[in-house]
Amino acid sequence: MTITSPHNEHLKEIRKLNQRRRAREQSGRFVAEGEDLLAAADAAGWTPVERYCAAGSGLPGTEVEPKLLDAASELGSGTRTLAVYEERWAPAPTGPLCVYLHGVHDPGNVGAVLRSAEAFGAASVAIGPGTSDPFGPRAVRASMGAVFTVPLARAAGVADLPGETVALDGRAPVPLDALALGGVVTLLVGAERDGLPPDVIAACDQVARIPIVSHSLNAAMAATVALYEASRMARG
Repeated sequence: MTITSPHNEHLKEIRKLNQRRRAREQSGRFVAEGEDLLAAADAAGWTPVERYCAAGSGLPGTEVEPKLLDAASELGSGTRTLAVYEERWAPAPTGPLCVYLHGVHDPGNVGAVLRSAEAFGAASVAIGPGTSDPFGPRAVRASMGAVFTVPLARAAGVADLPGETVALDGRAPVPLDALALGGVVTLLVGAERDGLPPDVIAACDQVARIPIVSHSLNAAMAATVALYEASRMARG
């Protein structure tokens, strides 16, 4: 059976999940779009609650009239397939390598951090206050499938984080590569414009900067460089 009505309740729910963080939080569900993301979910063993495809596409899922599927999509070009999944949150962030995001508002940066965390073998990403929803559509797309492989946990602050905590602060006198990191480490990354709040920095075990010749890096780039450096140190 093909969905042909724009008033279909399932399509309405997909639009809500794509557009409203509150809807995702209340239902504990989110949407992933596109064949590559759904293939990544399948490879990671995630079973969709619902799966839809454009009628005539030959893809798995409930068929939907293509224009209606495009209308439910958050992709500017539309989509041939999408699926709804249950969010997964770990009970707590874990090491040996963790990244904590505090006040990172841009969902694209959040998704990019997930991708870098996967690339450098981070055990988890902790989502702190003021950080964009990692299960929002832009973050899911930017993660390139890492949202299905990297454990996510909520953290209220530094006390919830595992191991030695290292705040990234562009004003710190000590460069990151001068630290002797070992064992369990959490890297703390702050907002794109303002960085980490002073009270968060003060609560950390160490504070370090990434040596650069310009004035700043965005949150995703800073996290990527720090993850590389921490993983390099761990390899010895």
